[in-house]
Amino acid sequence: MTCSDEVIEMEVVRLEEGGLALARASTGVAEISIALVAAQAGDTVLVHAGEAIAVA
Repeated sequence: MTCSDEVIEMEVVRLEEGGLALARASTGVAEISIALVAAQAGDTVLVHAGEAIAVA
């Protein structure tokens, strides 16, 4: 899971409907929003508070 006061790197595992994706980090797997970025499966994204804010 992501913590609301940190930015973590996550790998997009699978795109889901509604601008969401399943993503993996060293801390586990979480559903995140990718509405603000053009991410694809396999991309590494920077995630803050469950929202991908950049493709790394």
